[in-house]
Amino acid sequence: MDRRSALARAAALAAASCLAGPRALRALAAPGDAPDYRAAALAAERWIAASAVRDRDGVRWPVDPAVPSAIDQGLYSGSAGVVLFYLELHHATGARRYLDEAVAGARALLAAASAAAAGITGEGAGLYTGAAGTAYVVALARQRAVTPEDQQALDRGLAHLAALLRQSARDADAGVTWNDSTDIISGTAGIALTLAWLGARVAPFADIDPLLRGAARSLLAAGTPAGDGLTWAISPRMPRRYPNFSHGAAGVGYTLATLAQHGALRGTDGGAPATAAREGALAAARYLDGITTRTGGGGRRIFHSEPGGEQLFYLSWCHGPAGTARLYRQLARLTGNAAWNARLPELSRGIIDSGVPEHHPDRSGFWNNISQCCGNCGVAEYFVARHGVTRDPADLAFARRVMDDTVARATAEGDTLRWVQAENRVSPQEVKAQTGYMQGSAGVGVALLHLDGALAGRAPLVVLPDTPAW
Repeated sequence: MDRRSALARAAALAAASCLAGPRALRALAAPGDAPDYRAAALAAERWIAASAVRDRDGVRWPVDPAVPSAIDQGLYSGSAGVVLFYLELHHATGARRYLDEAVAGARALLAAASAAAAGITGEGAGLYTGAAGTAYVVALARQRAVTPEDQQALDRGLAHLAALLRQSARDADAGVTWNDSTDIISGTAGIALTLAWLGARVAPFADIDPLLRGAARSLLAAGTPAGDGLTWAISPRMPRRYPNFSHGAAGVGYTLATLAQHGALRGTDGGAPATAAREGALAAARYLDGITTRTGGGGRRIFHSEPGGEQLFYLSWCHGPAGTARLYRQLARLTGNAAWNARLPELSRGIIDSGVPEHHPDRSGFWNNISQCCGNCGVAEYFVARHGVTRDPADLAFARRVMDDTVARATAEGDTLRWVQAENRVSPQEVKAQTGYMQGSAGVGVALLHLDGALAGRAPLVVLPDTPAW
């Protein structure tokens, strides 16, 4: 079941682990100590490595090693996310073999992208589903590549991806789009954020300012008045609103707040495009304020979807405070008003007040899932990022609690770890261990290494284009 299908099924329901437990934890810790987060990440790598598929193009990894032929290229579930894990491993350990594996994975991604020379359609341009995400991953690999052959191959690939993304852009009166989605995962918001990231770092993307201005126009045009602000549907085909980060107002508002600070909008027409994007971002925040629920401890949460999902609260990146906080952080930077930063501890409290990770009073919103997208790792990444700003030991302590729980929920086999989970809340019986970033071991591994880095004073390497400078 893909993500769109899962959302549709969840909408219908709203309207009408396999645990290793203490054994896995003990294997990675001395008695009485917390787990060794880097050791856990290395154990995850060994499990992923066992499924690698190698050919003349490089290396790929199946989404589910139990189905070796199921190889996806995308950042959400596919090989692109595994490349990010290997890059973070090299950053953390300095071991050349991890860099070599990452570059081999990037070259395989480019070989697959070359088959799309005639253009890309649908979700094929997206940050988490297509060419934009591939370009980010390849650009990060290019920054680290050391041999001239690899550098030249990755440079050629980046030029090809830049051409694909330009060719696939639809320019109309309402602005620029690549498909009918507005969202972070596959749509205009995520693509625009990635282009802004690439434009500042990669020569073939240096002239993307017209695309950014057009993307801002199309996102503003797609907004629907609601309450005192604006809300967004994923697409005209899905009228249900998912207000949080991955598919709705928080993600689109974050994108508009980011673009409002970009020279492409500030330096044109007297800054009018930047002003319009700023107002759109603030309108998204006003809408979210109007639907915010306060918790008993003074926390802040926003429901999963409407209509029918107003009593369902997720916690992580996709539909929870861990993702929605990004909008408020960016608004503080955009407006210079520190009051927006006051929302961040309230969103943190909204997560803590739920009782996770030890207790799950709302199983519907925090189920058998440890992923970057929906579960433990997305929550822990938020608290690690918060600690980088606040230096509050409580933020890091909560991140450790969540990742200790994650390690305890691993399945240990030999010297490897994997995580068997239910990707979708609406199909809890469908459990499997995946290799990828947003729903699998690569994403768990990156979260473990980011926590290890926070404890060791090492800044992260993998910081996705939809992530603020906390």
